[in-house]
Amino acid sequence: MPTPRLYFVDLQTQYQNLKPEIDAAIGRICARGDFVLGEDVKLLEQEFAAFCRVPHCVTVANGTEALHLALLACGVGPGDEVIAPTHTFIASIIAIHETGARPVLVDCDPRYYTLDPVATARAITPRTKALMPVHLYGQPADMDPILDLANQHKLFVVEDACQAHGAEYKGRRCGSIGDIAAFSFYPGKNLGAYGDGGAITTARSDLAEKVWLLRNYGQRVKYEHTCKGFNSRLDTIQAAILRIKLRHLESWNDARRHAAGQYDRLLAGLRLGLPALAPYAKHVYHLYVVQTDDRKKLQGALDDATISHGIHYPIPVHLQPAFADLGYQPGSFPVTEALAPRLVSLPMFPELTQAQIQRVVEACRAVA
Repeated sequence: MPTPRLYFVDLQTQYQNLKPEIDAAIGRICARGDFVLGEDVKLLEQEFAAFCRVPHCVTVANGTEALHLALLACGVGPGDEVIAPTHTFIASIIAIHETGARPVLVDCDPRYYTLDPVATARAITPRTKALMPVHLYGQPADMDPILDLANQHKLFVVEDACQAHGAEYKGRRCGSIGDIAAFSFYPGKNLGAYGDGGAITTARSDLAEKVWLLRNYGQRVKYEHTCKGFNSRLDTIQAAILRIKLRHLESWNDARRHAAGQYDRLLAGLRLGLPALAPYAKHVYHLYVVQTDDRKKLQGALDDATISHGIHYPIPVHLQPAFADLGYQPGSFPVTEALAPRLVSLPMFPELTQAQIQRVVEACRAVA
């Protein structure tokens, strides 16, 4: 009998564990018929705000829209610049582009892969309006020096927390540190819907109010539009699913940390670069990413063992054809460019068993 595939993220197992609750919640919404901005949307916003330790949460259609509307709420627009890392998913940069502002890219820290504060300081100009640190792979960016820069230059800080549900920086939850933050509820996230979804969190009522208007055509009262808004609403079924999952998120993040610790222990001594845990961070291991001198060889060993894996991210944003107009060239960001061909993401999800971890480790040992 062939060896069963080990998934990169096993959403099926998670659903089976929650099936009675989820199926019942979907049934209740179908019976009520409040499919858009229904009761569960408001309740999720209250509960996720409490989870992130902020007074305000506004749900939106997806993580990219969360970033886009957060930037707009901060007044970012044509003629402005927003500084962000080139080592990130392209959605971070697309959100800046959608405002009409210019993305200004910088290199990442070679240890933790997050926004380099020193490079950020060098990139600030009189046109800079906001800084967008990305809490990458579930680990917070180094926020204190970023906040210092923002205070010094009177800039907004927009946290891209799309991979960092529950992560903490010096005891502060990601999503509560900058002026405003964006989360994604894409299915594979630590807190994932069964479709697209997103949210902003903030301590500032003025920014929350702006996003609240922007997400629903700019209307405070139906058919009265106070600004030019968008259709960016989270549907009620997704909100109900997320409410159920949110109750498990702390234990799921603990399970991810335990799995990462097992990987760290069992992969030690191999010719792999293991993830570095920053001293200021409570990591939630959205991804467990290793470095290797021969990625194709490691990928081949994982494929031979029927183990799914990922690459995050093979082409840096500044080298993507879509952003050639920014004018960056090969060599512009040497740390990110050195990482891009070396990174492999191993299976990571809360239900990952010790036997499955051992299986991954054995495949890695075969080549490393």
